[in-house]
Amino acid sequence: QVQLVESGGGLVQAGGSLRLSCAASGHTFSRSGMGWFRQAPGKEREFVAAISWGGHSTYYKDSVKGRFTISRDNAKNTLYLNMNSLKPEDTAVYYCAGRTAGAYTIVADGYGYWGQGTQVTVSS
Repeated sequence: QVQLVESGGGLVQAGGSLRLSCAASGHTFSRSGMGWFRQAPGKEREFVAAISWGGHSTYYKDSVKGRFTISRDNAKNTLYLNMNSLKPEDTAVYYCAGRTAGAYTIVADGYGYWGQGTQVTVSS
């Protein structure tokens, strides 16, 4: 019923920027907490950022604070992740995730819907 489609990934040099987008279907988007996760080869999927349904509450992984910004446009059913000052260790597949509750969570099991992921590669 609900579909999430990420876009905006690519190859950038260290210090560069990317803006990821997640287009969501379904009329419940505006009431859903949303999050971004990432997974590098050989590593576990990890939490990156989350936002409440109204966009007033956000939470970030410590290593991306001050560099990444999560936001949403409920009128467009779209979630964003603005990434600045990218580092090689940011290289991973980034996934958009949604839940039915309005609050966010950093626990992957709390999200019922996932996108297919978009590759972000940061060169040295």
